[in-house]
Amino acid sequence: MTRFPTAAHLASWAKFSPTISASAGKKKGKNATGKGNHYLARVLGEAAVSAGQTDTFLGKRYRRIARRRGKKKATVAVGRSILITVWHLLSDPEADFVDLGSGFYDTRGGPQRAIRNHVHHLEALGYKVTLHPPPNPRPFPAPLALRRELPPATNL
Repeated sequence: MTRFPTAAHLASWAKFSPTISASAGKKKGKNATGKGNHYLARVLGEAAVSAGQTDTFLGKRYRRIARRRGKKKATVAVGRSILITVWHLLSDPEADFVDLGSGFYDTRGGPQRAIRNHVHHLEALGYKVTLHPPPNPRPFPAPLALRRELPPATNL
């Protein structure tokens, strides 16, 4: 792995890097990654699709991207993640693979993150922020779909 100084070099060699060709503020081309080693691309594509069917971090990542951007882009994105992970494992003999789990994205959000982001934005504007908890803390509001009340039934 000494041939590739960084994981990005390997991804670029394998043509698993996103390309941006822009001229006068307009994106040019089909946004394809290019023509790399098609044997490696096929193996990474199959691994990415297989990972998409598992209950792991990569599986959840594949399903999230596929839902928003399509299966082909999800395959390339997860294939690139696999390639970068393999580079790290092969270049550092002391490195261990630890799966973040399918619940990784669920724990990233929530009220504490929203509070932290709002405080950060206010401090960036020059405000000094001091937080005090409310006297009667109420639970975080349920999603709209769970709070919806049904209209009263009418007898016809």
